[in-house]
Amino acid sequence: MKGQSVKGRSALAFRVGVLTISDMGAKGERKDTTGPLIKDMVASIGGQSVKYEIVPDEGEMISRRLIDWADGEEVELILTTGGTGLGPRDVTPEATLKVVDKLVPGIAEAMRAVSLGKAPHGMLSRQVTGVRGRCLIINLPGSPTGVKECLEVILSALPHALSLLRGERGGHTPGQGEG
Repeated sequence: MKGQSVKGRSALAFRVGVLTISDMGAKGERKDTTGPLIKDMVASIGGQSVKYEIVPDEGEMISRRLIDWADGEEVELILTTGGTGLGPRDVTPEATLKVVDKLVPGIAEAMRAVSLGKAPHGMLSRQVTGVRGRCLIINLPGSPTGVKECLEVILSALPHALSLLRGERGGHTPGQGEG
């Protein structure tokens, strides 16, 4: 399957949308450092960033953007950054839960586990991961360190997850789980 064309695309390439959630970033008062980091990291495994936007911490706006990108089939993977903490304006998980068809808890659990291994406050992270249609949506923290740690632990699983969402069937590697 490796390298074969799937509907005009390489089996390894996939289209990514990066959505940064930040009140200050949306106003141009803070430079976004996590969005570019995400783009670089997913490029290392074949991710092609085709959508990028900074929006304020507004639940309805976040949900609308997730719906537009996922339902428009412009992207296969949406990575959000920011809004996953306990602050009153941190609403990214709730906005994501409103739009996903099913959850993928293992990805969020793996990210929380790596964060908890680095600092006790990792248990406070509220990332959500789910699927809308054929699009995987993953909430990442809002700090560059958190993004790097979380993405490093899940990157290797993303191509297989996206392949499954495309409807491709490959053999399961022994010990890799059902997928």
